[in-house]
Amino acid sequence: MIQILTDLFHISFDHWTDILFISLAGLTVVALLIQAWFYFGYYLQVHRYSPKEIKTTQDPVTVIICAKNEAENLRSFLPLILEQEYPKFQVVVVNDGSKDATPEILAAFEKKYTHLYVTNIEHTHPYPHAKKLAQTIGIKAAAYDQLLFTDADCRPASPHWIEKMQAHFLPRREIILGYGAYERRKGITNKFIRTDTAWIAQQYLSFTIRHKPFMGVGRNLAYRRSLFFNNKGFANQLHLQSGDDDLFVNQTSNSTNTAVEFHPDSFTYSEPMLTFNNWLRQKRRHLTAGTNYHWKHKLTIATEVISREYFYVSIIVLLSFWKLPGYLILLLLFRWIMHLWIFKLTMRKLGEKGIWLFSIIYDLFMPVISGYLMLKSGMKKNKKFNW
Repeated sequence: MIQILTDLFHISFDHWTDILFISLAGLTVVALLIQAWFYFGYYLQVHRYSPKEIKTTQDPVTVIICAKNEAENLRSFLPLILEQEYPKFQVVVVNDGSKDATPEILAAFEKKYTHLYVTNIEHTHPYPHAKKLAQTIGIKAAAYDQLLFTDADCRPASPHWIEKMQAHFLPRREIILGYGAYERRKGITNKFIRTDTAWIAQQYLSFTIRHKPFMGVGRNLAYRRSLFFNNKGFANQLHLQSGDDDLFVNQTSNSTNTAVEFHPDSFTYSEPMLTFNNWLRQKRRHLTAGTNYHWKHKLTIATEVISREYFYVSIIVLLSFWKLPGYLILLLLFRWIMHLWIFKLTMRKLGEKGIWLFSIIYDLFMPVISGYLMLKSGMKKNKKFNW
């Protein structure tokens, strides 16, 4: 093998470095092939996707929003939901012990909109709880089987949000995954947040298109009320503070009962975190829920992350040998071109702008950040998260 490489590339190898260099180079090619499998086998599906079948009927829908000290957001965004262009729908808002003007604002809206139903959890509630309690109360209060979830700080992209999301509730469809975007603002933190959001959406949307759903986001998610109760709600995750959205989807979705919707009219938009540290805390909570995914989903995600980070680290190590540098740089360029091309196509589908080239920085550093957050979470297992 050594002689073949020597003759082929016209370079000499020292004996002790031969095996190390060739082994690292071989594993680097394997890592690149694994990455190509994810990009071409999965991520490219977001660009290629068009729904094969949607409903022609418009069945009743219940929109559920859980709110905790969200007075200003409710004042701004709730009318956009209450005034959706849809024939028959109910909006349930669960006020979870808010201490601001939320009760007064909701009371005023109730007088104006007859299809708004408000239920309250008093702030003097004796037991500490996370969002799951409010979510469960909202689901119990729902008048209809088709449920559509969003957050109080979210605005629908259009008056046709409900129409677009419910159109996939075919007879055997029980879960619809939408895209919950973040508003575009100035600064590196905003770029990082929006890139992370688009990247995660590229993963869960493409895997669902390939009939392998594993998560969704509560900012834009629909499922049947019957699915919730048939699976005993959040009973399997009551010991967790997070997971009311992605973990529930992970536990109840299968190859046939889940669909995606990412028409621009179906998006929701939220105000992003203003500081990087606040976003890291939110990200750590989400990653903690991910540790409870099904083992096959954890293995798939880990394979993508490890192969990505190994590829970059090994390229740096191999370049230090200064053997075949031109070929190594070609491998790196292929990886970046593949990423930029397919992520650009995804960005177009998701209506994202201004993060294309920045996604290379994200691609390099996010596995390191995720690893750090997971390590930090493991060291603080007793940490309680509320909302």
